[in-house]
Amino acid sequence: MNGDRVQAITCSLDAMRALLWQHDNAEKLKSLITLKQQWYELNHCQFWSNWYRDVFDPRTANDFGLGVWARILNISLGVEVPSSRNKAAFGFGTHHKNFENGNFARAYTSEQSLTIDQKRLVVRLRYFQLTSRGTVPEINDFLKELFGDHGLVWVHDSLDMTYATYFFGFQPDSQLSFITELYDLFPRPAGVGVRFIVQPRDAFGFGVNNLNFNNGSFGA
Repeated sequence: MNGDRVQAITCSLDAMRALLWQHDNAEKLKSLITLKQQWYELNHCQFWSNWYRDVFDPRTANDFGLGVWARILNISLGVEVPSSRNKAAFGFGTHHKNFENGNFARAYTSEQSLTIDQKRLVVRLRYFQLTSRGTVPEINDFLKELFGDHGLVWVHDSLDMTYATYFFGFQPDSQLSFITELYDLFPRPAGVGVRFIVQPRDAFGFGVNNLNFNNGSFGA
């Protein structure tokens, strides 16, 4: 892959190329080769098409394919959630007789699995994090590929080695917020922090990055 662009794979095969000129009149042999060609097109090409979709392309990969990517990229597709025994919780049993006071609690530390869309997002972010140079133009091109169907997302470099600020032009849903809070995957130069700002609409304002006069109300 190059960035987030997946290399195309072709499975084309011309079995008839195996025939030599002296086989021009060998009808039975040509018939067998034709049947072999049909088998390849039905089975060989279908296999690689499915493999490409389910494993190789992280944008469409299934759970198995994403598991393969996770091992390659050394990233977990689950998040450890600690127990809440130390909190007042409603429940049954000798140590949880806390009726009418508190919510249900998690008794043991466990791993919370991600949804298929979250896994694809984590894999794509991780791959880009490992392969990119961390420059603003490169990151913004990737963000356009990654979030193009949802809305505008871009990164701003403060130029003082403090933060790379990611602006979201839409309100992130709970699945995306979960990733931004628990995974450190959004790329930036080494030694630079990262922060997220949600700015779902244009705002009137001053400054280098808010020259939006005559369009929109004041914004925070």
